[in-house]
Amino acid sequence: MSTSPKPISLAQMRERFYSAVVCDALDAVGLPRQSPRVPLRPLTTGGVLVGRAKTTLWADMAHPDPRPYELELAAVDSCQPDDVLIAAAGGSMRSGLWGELLSTAARRSGCVGAIVDGAVRDVAKMTKMGFPIWARGTCLYDSKDRNRVIDIDVPVEIDGVRIVPGELVVADIDGVVIVPQQVEADVVRRAWEKVNAENTVRDAIAGGMSATAAFNKYGVL
Repeated sequence: MSTSPKPISLAQMRERFYSAVVCDALDAVGLPRQSPRVPLRPLTTGGVLVGRAKTTLWADMAHPDPRPYELELAAVDSCQPDDVLIAAAGGSMRSGLWGELLSTAARRSGCVGAIVDGAVRDVAKMTKMGFPIWARGTCLYDSKDRNRVIDIDVPVEIDGVRIVPGELVVADIDGVVIVPQQVEADVVRRAWEKVNAENTVRDAIAGGMSATAAFNKYGVL
């Protein structure tokens, strides 16, 4: 009696995946535009971030906020284990949207990192605590009366890439990639297979096979 293969866990993805191989798998299923082209870079840690999207939608403001920090605090307090907080702020550099205290609160709730389409602050402190942050850059200003969260747990966009709550997020030094839920199982399987195939090709080339011969034999580059 045949059995279905066990699902690949987030822990396994963290050990083996990287953003480019996930993009290759998305290409294979006809989704070539799942990575924002804007410069979202890791500012605090290295390695690979893998988790589930926890979305926040931000807006610029220029008046006193009657309820400062209300929704961003609600967002971090409602994080679940393996969440990656997404701050969709349209690239705003008006303030440091994210910092040490939000990182501390988010981590306590189980969040494994944050991706900020805008600026952050407290980078040295977040680096010391080892909290993974991807962002466009830094700004020392507080977000109060400059930016605020206007909605949470809704579909958002970063550079035209739609991000739905709960979708798979993979990020590393090369960039950020989002895997839509409807193709996740297929994409994860393809990425897993390609990682293993690339290891075989690497060993073959290291053992003396030419790159051309390795590609002709294995069909992987």
